[in-house]
Amino acid sequence: MQDLSVGILQFDQIWQDKTANFERIVALLAAQPKIDLLLLPEMFHTGFSMNIELADNWSDAEGIHFLKQLAQQRAMAIYTSLMVKDQYAYYNRGVFIAPNGEVTCYDKQKAFGLGGEDQYFVAGKSETIVSYKNWKINLQICYDLRFPELVRNRLDKFGTAAYDLLLNVANWPEKRIAHWDALLKARAIENQCYVVACNRVGTDGNDLVYNGHSQTIDMLGNYLLAPHEQECFYVVHLAANSLIEGRKTLPFLKDA
Repeated sequence: MQDLSVGILQFDQIWQDKTANFERIVALLAAQPKIDLLLLPEMFHTGFSMNIELADNWSDAEGIHFLKQLAQQRAMAIYTSLMVKDQYAYYNRGVFIAPNGEVTCYDKQKAFGLGGEDQYFVAGKSETIVSYKNWKINLQICYDLRFPELVRNRLDKFGTAAYDLLLNVANWPEKRIAHWDALLKARAIENQCYVVACNRVGTDGNDLVYNGHSQTIDMLGNYLLAPHEQECFYVVHLAANSLIEGRKTLPFLKDA
């Protein structure tokens, strides 16, 4: 493992306007430094919408074309989600785009019933762990965060943890932001991993208000990036050795 630089773009998504969101992302990243990995909020080019007419056709997804081009131009990986139609079903699909354009998918396992997501989107059936720069990275989307059993870390027969970094991209509203803060910290501590989470800011087409609180937490529950509420691009550096030595000092995963 090498150290990993991660960028978090906490921005005000433009409601159901893909082109405008593409342009906004490019503009906000224009003067930013080189990083290894970028996180964008959930349903990055539409906002958290149930308008499935806006879903990209998975076989030729406009959003994927944009993300691949961005990843290749900036030589970085990207993680976010978008709504897609795959054959006859709709998904809130997480996509991890490698710098070479390779795509790894994760379908959100817990559809947000309170917002009607379960009426439109098919839930995923399993977790996805992707390998990148020798980091094992577990992918999550928003509401998944409330269900710790989905990402319980564990050791294999060689004593190696299943993953090192948990990513969550979200549209998590201000009125429940205290839950977001508490749950993210719990995931980092109980799984002895880094957690990096990207939320949006602004008000969406349903008049829901979002106040960000994107953040990064280490395995001890300490903030490497504390929650902030303004639109901004944040960069955090994840130290591989701190994680390795921390797990040696506190070998709690062996008792899981």
